[in-house]
Amino acid sequence: MGQKTQIEWTNATWNPVTGCTKVSPGCDHCYAERITERFGRGPFSRIRLHSERLREPLRWRHPQMVFTCSMSDLFHSQVPWSFIIDVFSIMEATPQHIYQILTKRPGRMAYFANHVLPLLGYQWPANVWAGTSVESQKYAPRLDVLARVPAKVRFVSAEPLLESTDLSPWLQNGVLHWVIVGGESGPRARPIRIEWVSSLKVQCQKATVPLFVKQLGTAWAVTSGLKDYKGSDLSSWPPSMRVREFPRLVNPGGLSKEMEVIL
Repeated sequence: MGQKTQIEWTNATWNPVTGCTKVSPGCDHCYAERITERFGRGPFSRIRLHSERLREPLRWRHPQMVFTCSMSDLFHSQVPWSFIIDVFSIMEATPQHIYQILTKRPGRMAYFANHVLPLLGYQWPANVWAGTSVESQKYAPRLDVLARVPAKVRFVSAEPLLESTDLSPWLQNGVLHWVIVGGESGPRARPIRIEWVSSLKVQCQKATVPLFVKQLGTAWAVTSGLKDYKGSDLSSWPPSMRVREFPRLVNPGGLSKEMEVIL
């Protein structure tokens, strides 16, 4: 299978690209940067293309839900179209897997979907989910750009959520099919408020869009006197916050039993 992960909304990661640069406040305390520096793999700002990892999904024996480029941004400007095409070729060749691509550069993703792929005679693969990050209301317009990506599932990661944010326009008009929300982790974590998460929960319920509450963050955990530094232990949360929903889709190729339960 792919690289095991503790990220709750997926069950594997695949990193043909590593390294990134900051584009907005949500990047300030990037977990991928911390990991890179901790293990001496820096500088994180250096974008690395790992051709030797491209064929990894072809060798996985069981269907996986795969967070693609969890240690980078596949649509970073320093990743050439040719390499992105190689990544998509592998994803299209392995329809038994679901790939989740999360970017803070949805404009480049949309251009790839609507100009690069059609030029080659291809379309966006049905097993590739497209997502972007929105950490505050200022960055919600990224969703207008995400709307131009013809993915079967479009999602938003509101993590770290830094303020109360209204996503209802994009929930109501069908742009978003899934919302992930979470508080920030790490020694300099900024706080999240339960009412911000509650607001997103109500917004999702009104639009009948699944919500996944990933964690309540380090600041919340410390304030609550918990040892769980990420605030990811559901049993310690207020009952109303214990929401971990996934999009309900026709299984494209047969996921593992574990994933069939939550899809």
